[in-house]
Amino acid sequence: MSSENSNKNSSKSKVKKSSKNGGIFRRYLLSGLLVWVPIWVTLLVIHFLVDLMDKTLLLIPVRYRPTEIYGHHIPGLGIIFTLVLLFITGVIAANFLGKHVVRLWDSIMARIPLVRSIYSSVKKVLETVFSTSNHSFRKVLLVEYPRKGLWSIAFQTGDGCNEVNSKVDSQMATIFIPTTPNPTSGFLMMVAKNEVQELDMSVEEALRLVISLGVVQPELDGVKRTRQLVKV
Repeated sequence: MSSENSNKNSSKSKVKKSSKNGGIFRRYLLSGLLVWVPIWVTLLVIHFLVDLMDKTLLLIPVRYRPTEIYGHHIPGLGIIFTLVLLFITGVIAANFLGKHVVRLWDSIMARIPLVRSIYSSVKKVLETVFSTSNHSFRKVLLVEYPRKGLWSIAFQTGDGCNEVNSKVDSQMATIFIPTTPNPTSGFLMMVAKNEVQELDMSVEEALRLVISLGVVQPELDGVKRTRQLVKV
């Protein structure tokens, strides 16, 4: 009888030991994944962007391309060329003659049935996001959605138009509620300005909060002030 009990105890101890070893292996494996997966994804994204920008070198005539001059490919040279190209394009588009050319190009794009919807939509979104003359995507809001007692992060994309304000007899705001972890999709809504709360966080902090599923929290005001004082 005692031998049977000892055998049972030994088998239980072996099971506990194996499960403990399995837990340690799993913990170390997850720790390794947390280290290498972000590095791997970052390198993949950088490699994709560098390759994409290197393709802008195809705009240069063949005899003047770096591969023809130096005899081999120089990685990353497309990044410099892309930045220079964007800067020169911006300089040209900002003057009187350049604005006339851009308007002419826009009118040509507007005449092409399938292209005009894509071109105009992308241009309006970029003008909204990068414009410094309005408050689009400059404010992070807290809105009670999808029901009372539940709150969601939202971005103010604009003010309500006059027709909407007159119909509801209230000052409205147009907001965008992003989905997580992909903030490029979401819901466009109109809500009364007195029903939303403006948050003291930047758009970048709010996006990190949404993408990380709430894991990456914004810095506290004290930490922000300390960093600002250190920079000064």
